[in-house]
Amino acid sequence: MHNLKMILLSLTLLAALSITAAAQTKTLYERLGGKEAITAVVDEFTGRVLADARINQKFAKSDPVRLKAMLVDQICFATGGPCQYTGRDMKTTHLNMGVTDGEFNALVEDLVGALDKFNVPAAEKDELLKLLAPMKTDIVELNSSATGTPLPKKFKAAKAPKAPKAAKADKADKPAKADKAATEKPAKEEKPAKEEKPAKEEKTKTDKKAKDSKKSN
Repeated sequence: MHNLKMILLSLTLLAALSITAAAQTKTLYERLGGKEAITAVVDEFTGRVLADARINQKFAKSDPVRLKAMLVDQICFATGGPCQYTGRDMKTTHLNMGVTDGEFNALVEDLVGALDKFNVPAAEKDELLKLLAPMKTDIVELNSSATGTPLPKKFKAAKAPKAPKAAKADKADKPAKADKAATEKPAKEEKPAKEEKPAKEEKTKTDKKAKDSKKSN
């Protein structure tokens, strides 16, 4: 009986180790649920930030649609997903924004709240936060616990990329030239040939007959 319990315990441990090993082979991107799940968290996160008086003044010049798209790509890329982040680096993005320690902490709280709403497991949540934590030095400019500070006038928001110009519509193909035979002007109608005048001999005979006829009359 004791041996049976030991065997069952060993099998349970092996199963647990196998599950753990399988989980470790997956990227954080996969464990978070892929791009769809990341997009849902970002939508919730940006909604909280833009409604949070402790931090939303810093986004007064931001385009919410572009902000969401950049965050999705950034998190997707950072967690090992197939996305490519094409935005500016964090230091350039937040230059002259005047973000304080207090405002950065408020931002993190909003992110944690969004992750908790979607029941992201603690291990994945902690891993994501640790992945994003080094950005603090590039974002925070003021060592202060203050929140709700206005956006400095000297801050310049990133310009939205210009939409690609629509390709010029191809010019309508010119109608194919009609067959040469069909477009050529009709040939001039041939004039009827003039009746040939009777030869002089015939005319002389005719005139003579006419004279003889008069005499006989």
